[in-house]
Amino acid sequence: MRLHWHRTDLRPSDNLALVSPDDSEEPRSSGSRPPAGDDPILPVYVFDPKILDHAAPPRVAFVLDSLAALREWYRDRESDLLVVRGEAPAELARLADDYGVDTVSWAQAYSGLGRRRDDRVADHLNEMGVETRIVHDHLLHEPGSITTNAGEPYSVYSYFWKKWKDREKRGSVPGPGADRLADPPHDTPIPTLDDLGFDRPEAEIPPGGYMEARHRLNDFCSDDIYRYEDARDDPAANATSRLSPHLTHGTVGIRTVHDRVVRARETAPNDATREAVETFRGELAWREFYHHVLYFNPEVVTENYRDYENPIEWRDDPEALQAWKDGETGYPIVDAGMRQLRAEAYMHNRVRMIVASFLTKDLLIDWREGYDWFRRNLVDHNPANDNGGWQWAASTGTDAQPYFRIFNPMTQGERHDPDAEYIREYVPELRGVDADLIHDWHDLSPTQRRRTAPDYPAPIVEHSERREQALAMFERARGEDD
Repeated sequence: MRLHWHRTDLRPSDNLALVSPDDSEEPRSSGSRPPAGDDPILPVYVFDPKILDHAAPPRVAFVLDSLAALREWYRDRESDLLVVRGEAPAELARLADDYGVDTVSWAQAYSGLGRRRDDRVADHLNEMGVETRIVHDHLLHEPGSITTNAGEPYSVYSYFWKKWKDREKRGSVPGPGADRLADPPHDTPIPTLDDLGFDRPEAEIPPGGYMEARHRLNDFCSDDIYRYEDARDDPAANATSRLSPHLTHGTVGIRTVHDRVVRARETAPNDATREAVETFRGELAWREFYHHVLYFNPEVVTENYRDYENPIEWRDDPEALQAWKDGETGYPIVDAGMRQLRAEAYMHNRVRMIVASFLTKDLLIDWREGYDWFRRNLVDHNPANDNGGWQWAASTGTDAQPYFRIFNPMTQGERHDPDAEYIREYVPELRGVDADLIHDWHDLSPTQRRRTAPDYPAPIVEHSERREQALAMFERARGEDD
């Protein structure tokens, strides 16, 4: 019997680690032989307290919803999904012993934390004589497969993209048939948030599950993907895929997504819409680029990727940090983004860049504070993409925004939300206020602000002054100050 350990692959189909080696790819096994192709599969999910220490209510709620959908799929095929609580090495070893398991399979993790956990589990199982089958499943191209001519991992996206876009990609694979699934003698309840020690999220969490992921993918690739090039930076347009939670938690496979995107490109009505599809395909490449960066540089979750001659003199400003978290900075586009995060456990990607730039370049606060807040509040948080985005904005990462290019939050708001539709949706104090006044909020007098929107705060900092301070701060870090 083979035990399959579900983690961030909460789906039955297009799951290379779940299906037999004959149906997927040559396995990467830490044992001496691949598992037999006809071994019955017993699926399990483990709530490991060491992993839950890094979790947050929005993500756990999404996982619980997705587990319920996955269990239903197994039960419809007269099998079941075992759900256990405890440290993964011990729990998997116990299940292997209880059910006479020969092999345990799972999808490769890419973060430092995940890989250390995988090593502990594999060592523990191998000592028992249980083989492990660890498969690269979450990316189209595994780390180390796209490198410079010298064999080094890329640190510049544009060069990575040139190779990524033309590299042959594997298509999706079907899920296992009912005859391949084991019928465990008992089932275990899926715990609640309260059981796991988490509060109910304040945000409205989107529905999870593999069917929801498929519906969202098909809806996007039938319509909004064709205007993605023009509308992706407009937060009011709602033209992005909203697939990020599903890719993070694996309720949809990356090969399924890429296959559907390619099909959309092939059926695009004209060159402009084909280019829009290719722009979205580039976002899939960005996702993989940051995963490759994390794999080869696991320390980036807590350390700057880019070295400066001197330490960056980030400010310790708890009041400003709290105003940013609460969406009370007096910069409308920033506050709208932070309030969307609180309401939906999600934020539009363009606005993520704006709020990250504001924290690091206007408030001069360490990017790690923002990364941690996103980790605790985003339903789609994953360390690779979140860290890549934060370090890009902070001018400390790979292929980063140059330190002297600093987003102007007023200009960004006017450019990407000209009618202030997005701002008004999430900042109710500004509903009914003319868009021009919203975008000029920083220039209004105190009297004008009181008359226009008395409950909305004045800007907590002056952008032009903080821009100069940010430039000076980075020049000192670079050793260029006089």
